Amino acid sequence: MLTLSTRCRRVSCQLFASSSTSPLVQTRSYATQPKKGQIVKQASQGFKGKKNTPSGHTEPGKKDKKMMAFQPLPVSQLPHPLFESDRPDALALQSFHPEMLTRVVESQALKFPHNDNDPFRIFGLPRNILVEFRLLSKPCSVVRSVTIDAINKLDAASEKNSKESRVVFTGPQGCGKSFLLLQALQYCNARDWLVLYIPRATNLVNSTTAHAYDMRTRTYLQPIFAYQTLQRFLKVNAPRLEQLSTRTEIEIERRPSVPPGTPLVELINIGLKDQGLAPTVLDAVLEEIGKQTMFPVLLAIDDFQALYCKSHYRDQHFSAIKSYHLSMPRLLLDYASGQKSFARGAVFGALSMSNTTFPLPLELREALSLEYDRPYGPYVKRQPELVEYARGLEKLAVPNSLSVPEAASVFDVWMKDRAVSSKPNDELFLAKYSEASGNARAFVWKGLLSSMSI
Repeated sequence: MLTLSTRCRRVSCQLFASSSTSPLVQTRSYATQPKKGQIVKQASQGFKGKKNTPSGHTEPGKKDKKMMAFQPLPVSQLPHPLFESDRPDALALQSFHPEMLTRVVESQALKFPHNDNDPFRIFGLPRNILVEFRLLSKPCSVVRSVTIDAINKLDAASEKNSKESRVVFTGPQGCGKSFLLLQALQYCNARDWLVLYIPRATNLVNSTTAHAYDMRTRTYLQPIFAYQTLQRFLKVNAPRLEQLSTRTEIEIERRPSVPPGTPLVELINIGLKDQGLAPTVLDAVLEEIGKQTMFPVLLAIDDFQALYCKSHYRDQHFSAIKSYHLSMPRLLLDYASGQKSFARGAVFGALSMSNTTFPLPLELREALSLEYDRPYGPYVKRQPELVEYARGLEKLAVPNSLSVPEAASVFDVWMKDRAVSSKPNDELFLAKYSEASGNARAFVWKGLLSSMSI
């Protein structure tokens, strides 16, 4: 009877003899074609986990197929000029710098700076602007005459209380209100302002985040959204917030009160460590930066009309919750109405006329002196709370259509970025401009990009 070592030696010799290559080199084998008439048994498909072997070890089951996203091919595999993707000098534009924003650069396209802490990269963007920036090789915008008007208002507001600078951008659908608000945001950030940007205010009232009733404030808190707002606000304004500290004692539930002189960054970190305290901390942070006079403050809100619309949230009795009974809309409405203010700064908002779920309410329409879109009379009910929140707002009308020089700059940007397959010429520009009636969004999406599938 052979010993175990002798058996192992013989088996290893047989393996070395049967292998034509080195045993340390892994070889690849291919399945042979089945013979004619031979039936190949297919493995059954199903949800199989790990198999148990007799020795007690587990054998991993077959790897399930995963839905993979379409990935772009490398540039080396796209030699044809049609698929050329490396074009660093195709869109050469000047940077969006505050010193350049004068009447001289009207109707010119400027690119936004590419920094990790840019406000629109941290706070996010409205969906239509986000898609355009993904299509373009560089995020940019055209400076219009209304852009200079908005910047002049910001320069004046930098030394005044925000109660005197509560501006709402009005205009028809697709005229460029969101782009104008983004330009104001970038200008203030470059001017060393404290900026807070809400790109999609509809998310505050469409019941997409959790809410809980607070007996102390008698409002429904939104801790998730308040936590995200604190996190983004700190990341964008960190260099400026490090220079500020609290001026009064701040009481916070379930923890000792924050004494005066505490760095404002430490106060924000309290809300970031405990998500349940985020709404209280956010309210306290805005009150503290409202008292300081070192930095002006800009509160920019897109989809501004959503704060005055009916909320999709429901209470425990499935009754609709008013928007001003939610903590985040209530906080923004306090500053938009002037009940709370910043010592230096402004509150800017932009209406969205394309959102049919949250249309422009009657109270806000009358406060801004806008035309009625349906029959209204003195017997239509108005909510006194919304009337008070809309009192004193100033409108800044955005032109309905682009001027010819402004449209030419937009056309030049998309042509240089090779977004349109047609050869650029005057006939193509005038045709697309006439089709869109000068409307900015229609000129790009229904004119220039109508042949592309997005």
